[in-house]
Amino acid sequence: MTVKSLGNPFSKDTDLRHGQSCSCDTCQSTPATGTRHMSSDDMLEQAVESAIVRSVFGHSDIGRRSFMGMVGGSTAAAALASVFPLSEAKAAILDNLGTPEKTDLNIGFVPITCATPIIMAEPLGFYARYGLNAKVIKTAGWAVARDKSLSGEYDASHMLTPMPLAMTLGAGSIAEPYIMPAVENINGQAIVLANQHMDKRDPKQWKGFTFGVPFEYSMHNFLLRYYVAEFGLDPDVDIQIRVVPPPEMVANLRAGNLDGYLSPDPFNQRAVFEGIGFIHMLTKEIWEGHPCCAFAAPLSFATELPNTYGALLKSIIDATQYASNPDNRSEISTAIAPTNYLNQPVTVIEQVLTGTYADGLGEVKRVPDRIDFDPFPWQSMGVWILTQMKRWGYIEGDVNYKQVAEQVYLAADARKIMTDLGYDAPADNYKSHMIMGKSFDPAQPEAYVNSFAIKAK
Repeated sequence: MTVKSLGNPFSKDTDLRHGQSCSCDTCQSTPATGTRHMSSDDMLEQAVESAIVRSVFGHSDIGRRSFMGMVGGSTAAAALASVFPLSEAKAAILDNLGTPEKTDLNIGFVPITCATPIIMAEPLGFYARYGLNAKVIKTAGWAVARDKSLSGEYDASHMLTPMPLAMTLGAGSIAEPYIMPAVENINGQAIVLANQHMDKRDPKQWKGFTFGVPFEYSMHNFLLRYYVAEFGLDPDVDIQIRVVPPPEMVANLRAGNLDGYLSPDPFNQRAVFEGIGFIHMLTKEIWEGHPCCAFAAPLSFATELPNTYGALLKSIIDATQYASNPDNRSEISTAIAPTNYLNQPVTVIEQVLTGTYADGLGEVKRVPDRIDFDPFPWQSMGVWILTQMKRWGYIEGDVNYKQVAEQVYLAADARKIMTDLGYDAPADNYKSHMIMGKSFDPAQPEAYVNSFAIKAK
């Protein structure tokens, strides 16, 4: 089933002969009312209602609109429901979406352990389980992943959790509505310093340091900025932050181009493995349970290929839940280590995924949740990310934090799939978060931004 029109069939202002994005003179002259990004279930439900209303009024959309204008949309909906089993029809169609419209998919990924569910779903058969022939494609860095997704070369992609927010707002790229229906991993990052800085563990000593982050629109950038600012450093003045693709972090540390980096694994552990760096701290010590990477796609992917979208989301969430079980981590490490995936020694990956690792300071740490996997896209996390984008000048002006987070982070879609698969899903979309001992209330985002002494001028 393809969602052709998402107009409200009970509105006198909607022309059901045309798509939601129609640019004809009639549609352009009619003000759009109540336009919003909907979950895939909302889209499909409204499409079903439109189909049923069309069957009653036939090709006379003018007649339908006149009728709705005379009696009102609510009255019309109630009258139709009294003689036609609308809820049963919607349930039947929504429960039987059929096979995926498109089965051959290209999915981009950057070779880091955060992408574990997206990568492992290929060799361990999660895509095939849901009728998809998905090819995961290694990508050098986030700018490339973004551009290939925008161009349509990738159907969907592994992305950093701030990226679909930024892309939807047009920050750093053209504005294109994106959706993020699933988080891939929580925690899983670290601050690494070069070995010559073992005597500089206090961030107040880092003035003049150069740090690498994998992308501007990344949790790595925002967590590093937050961390050093809490120690009184202005990240735009007192240190230098460079964008470095994750696979190039270790080489740049070895060459002396970086004093340290906040990076995804396995490159934190690889620096220890190579004997050139040490783990200053895990990012879970900044924010326990913070999001990092996610599964994202253009909104059009979900609306034009709803069955494919549903099958892909089910594959990703199922794989993410499998990865969340520590008993499966050794098997997964072996599956994602080969050259076409992470191209890393299995030992390095196991140290990350199992949480038993050498820290480069002479100790072996045991932190089972060094990285974890939880697919639920808390919209409160999206609000926090937007506050940091505002704090550091990546977005300006008035920001409707709640609206943007809810447009992009599709919690309802994740909840439905998790429930369908028999997994526990949160009942709410928002919660408070604790970052470096300070509580973040997602209901007060602008006050939160204004509370910081150090921010973009």
